[in-house]
Parts: sequence; C-alpha cells; structure tokens
Amino acid sequence: MSPENNVLLDVQNLVMHFPIYRGVIRRQVGAVHAVDGISFSVQRGETLGLVGDSGCGKSTTGRTILQLYKPTAGNVVFDGVDLVKLKGEEMRKMRRKLQMIFQDPYASLNPRMTVGDIIAEPLMVHNAATGKEIQDRIEYLLNIVKLNPSFANRYPHEFSGGQRQRIGVARALALQPSFIVCDEPISALDVSIQAQVINLLEELQNQFNLTYLFIAHDLSVVRHISDRVAVMYLGIIVEMASRTKLYNAPMHPYTQALLSAVPIPDPVADAKRKRVILEGDVPSPVNPPSGCRFRTRCPIAKQICSEQTPDFRELEPGHFVACHFAEQFKN
Repeated sequence: MSPENNVLLDVQNLVMHFPIYRGVIRRQVGAVHAVDGISFSVQRGETLGLVGDSGCGKSTTGRTILQLYKPTAGNVVFDGVDLVKLKGEEMRKMRRKLQMIFQDPYASLNPRMTVGDIIAEPLMVHNAATGKEIQDRIEYLLNIVKLNPSFANRYPHEFSGGQRQRIGVARALALQPSFIVCDEPISALDVSIQAQVINLLEELQNQFNLTYLFIAHDLSVVRHISDRVAVMYLGIIVEMASRTKLYNAPMHPYTQALLSAVPIPDPVADAKRKRVILEGDVPSPVNPPSGCRFRTRCPIAKQICSEQTPDFRELEPGHFVACHFAEQFKN
C-alpha cells in the first residue's frame, strides 16, 4: 500500500440497509441488506473497479459514498473529511469534488433542458461561474468530451446513446471534481461505442488527475481500465487485489467462477481452461445466509462456512480474500 497521505477515499465498515414496511401503520418487518460492512480505500489518480452480479450492491455502494443515500452505519472519509458527518451546506460544498456518471444516458439527462443548460446547471447551483464564463465553460467541456460546441442548443433526444453519455461526462466534469463514481457508464451502449467512452475516460483521467470508482459487470472492461479490482457478492466484498493478481491468480471461488465465464480470444487456451458453473440462485438480500454469503453456491463449502463468517484477510501483499479455504488457491 502507498503512504496514507496518498489515499483520497477511505471507506470503513460501510452499511446500507433499506427498511421494509408493511401494514397501515407502516411497521418495519425487515430490511434489504444492500451493503453489509465493506471497507476499502482508493488512492489519488487510481481507478478501483467494482464488479459483481446484478443486485449485489455495487451501485448502492457508489451512491452511498456520495451520500445520495445516508448510510446505516460506517464512515466515508474523503480527503481527510468524514462525509457521513457532514450536513446541509457543508455537504453541498463538498459535492463539488465528488461527481457521478450514471448508468443510463437516456434517463439521466433532463429531456426538457438543452445540452448547454444541463452542463451549466452545476456551475449555477454552486455559483462557480456567471455570464460569459458559463458559455465559455460549456464550449470547453463539450470540446474535451469530443462533441461539437454548437450542440449546446440541442436537446438530449437528438443524440445517440454514446453522445448522451459524453454529455453526462461533461456535466460530471463541470465543477472540476477530483473523484468520480462511474456507475456502469457503458452498459447501456453498443459495443462499438463502449471502447470510445472508455478511452475518453482514460484520457480525462490522465489530463485532470481524476480518481475513479468504476462500477461494472463486464470483467473485460474492468481489466482494461482498473488498477485494482474489488469483487462484490450479496452486499460484501469477497476479494480485492491488483488487476494482474486478481485475473491471473484469483483466490475466491466466486471470482474464479466469474473469470471462467469471460471469453478469451485464444481457442486452444479456451478449450483447456476449466469452466466453473455455479448452481442455484443468488440468495435474497433480505435474508442472507449465515456464515459465508457465498456458501449456498460454493463448490468447496464445508460445515465451517455456515457457522463462521470468513475474515476479509490479506493473504498476499495487497491481495485480500474473504474465504476460509483461500490458501489452497495460492500459487
């Protein structure tokens, strides 16, 4: 790990439960365990990839970090400040440094606003620019995301999905943030457009020294853009390591199953590798399994897996795994 002063974001024991109410008097009868005590850090200028099944809590993690959801428990320390403790005006000022690129470019842009108004809105809300400065900033932002500045007077419905996502990127960059949550920014786009958006994000990161939390379920994309990768399953992180270590030597059975499903361009190597087929369905986050969350689908689960929750431990430098039997997969 790099020195602590290089850590931009430090998440400790983050919990986000959504209460379930029933009846006329709205009595709470349970909770959805969307995020259940995860910890990680992101260094300045780094991209941390967050992968996992749909519904495992990836997007909720990103939104909770940005305080779009107030966490049930835990701490989110950004640049030395605990965001959980901030309220009102203090949090509003901090939002200039934290932005989000949303998953659906068709739903995240207001159809009644022009592109220029969409990009200008954060500048006006935070009093970051006025008059001619706003127009200059809009033109500059459209240029850096490789869109024609004359598009500023058009409406979102006039653009393709890839162009809309570029508009979303321009809006996220308007306030010159240092940290951006990319919430599956390419999953709604055609494959031919995905590479363009990924390349744009990498260029912008180098140009502005941005730090990304990149949420996705496409492991090939995550491998390309991330420095480190965290794997989530049912509200918890089960494995985290550098990109090279995680893809070359995964130590958690769930990570191995995910990677075995990724197609590789070498037909000979593809024929030789072992496929891991997971049986059953992902358990409900309302009532997660005891002990290890993955035990109901794990091919190597034993009695201890149902009785004890595995610690999230560092088996190799920078390689963290939450599995009782992870040592058997060490090289």
